[in-house]
Amino acid sequence: MTSLTTFYLSGIIGKEVFGADGDAIGIIKDMLVNTVPSGLSDPNQQLITGVKIKIHKEARFYSFNSFRVVKAREKLSVTCASLVELSNFDVENGLLLVENILDKQIVDLNGRKVVRVNDVRLVTLPTGTFTVAVDIGIEGLLRRIGISIPIKRILYLFKVNIPAKFILWDDVQAIDHSNLNIRLSKSYAKLHTLHPSDLADILEDMGKKVSMSVFSSLDEEKAADVLEELETHAQIHIVENLPVNKAADVLEKMPADEVADILDELEDERAELLLKEMDTESSQEVRELLEYHDNSVGSLMTTDILSFNPEITVEEVIEQLRIKKPESAELYNLFVTESNDELIGTFNLRDLIVSQPKTMVSQIMKSEPVFLYDNQKVEDIAELISKYNLLAVPVLDKFNQLQGMVVVDDVVEDLIHKRRTKKR
Repeated sequence: MTSLTTFYLSGIIGKEVFGADGDAIGIIKDMLVNTVPSGLSDPNQQLITGVKIKIHKEARFYSFNSFRVVKAREKLSVTCASLVELSNFDVENGLLLVENILDKQIVDLNGRKVVRVNDVRLVTLPTGTFTVAVDIGIEGLLRRIGISIPIKRILYLFKVNIPAKFILWDDVQAIDHSNLNIRLSKSYAKLHTLHPSDLADILEDMGKKVSMSVFSSLDEEKAADVLEELETHAQIHIVENLPVNKAADVLEKMPADEVADILDELEDERAELLLKEMDTESSQEVRELLEYHDNSVGSLMTTDILSFNPEITVEEVIEQLRIKKPESAELYNLFVTESNDELIGTFNLRDLIVSQPKTMVSQIMKSEPVFLYDNQKVEDIAELISKYNLLAVPVLDKFNQLQGMVVVDDVVEDLIHKRRTKKR
């Protein structure tokens, strides 16, 4: 039968250490784990190698090999056979649990949120003492202030349990290795697999320095999706602090209307630097959108649209869509234009799918489509979308040439933003 003793960091910090002769040696101030966790199941990366002991007025690091932790009736006692001081190398390559983990925030990938480490669970085996998990639950907090047991006894009378909430040590990963700030659960790479909206929420809960570190590690496509989901203040912080070339590369992957909204909030000098760094086509689209008045339809429209010649077939349209791989919002409405970009009709995916492959676009399009002019007021959009039950509305200029479309998602987002602004 394997002999083991489980205990918590909160229960051992502040404990007196006694020597073989029974005399007090000093007070435990911190514990040192072998190395920064890598997300891999390696027992050596969970091993407690050192302990910080305060003897009189001086604190030093000693090897934990000669220490023994015993638990009897929920009380811990710590003894030490001999003090062996650790080298600076061992200390620098370890991870202090109190200093770098306790009370720090980590990202719980399962819960998709930032949580606080309230305690650390450890286990002593014949082969050594190891970290097992971090406690992110209420019980860990109650344990820290010394009222966990009486609270549990009271709740037991009412048949209520405090749910345990742990993240295994194997799933804890450091973001900033230079500062040893623990911020992520699971492997760092797995954070990137979250939905952009979830990742945006997490970044907003992180400190500015750490959020920049995580954002900078994303590839351009993922970074663009996440930046689009962030609140305005967070977008501005990211774009202002990224190197100009990196920021421009990310902005190029975003819809032009979203980029225009961000640049509109920046200082003119910074915005101009970014526009010059972006490729010519993307930059020109954004510049044109920035010229629109804030309360005009043009300021809300997206220029990412799909338009087709009336004389091509349904089969050809589908093949073009396969090649372009458009975003879902671009498929809300498909447009038919003449060679001079004049809008003559619209059709949707249903029209496309139910038609025979050789059918001409001119045969399935709806002539005389509902539209808005780019200089109309934003208030006109909601009325039109509501009246005709539309997901997207084409936007024309004064020459009836197609400029873009307004998507219902952007209208709702704009209304929510205005309400928030009024409340403030």
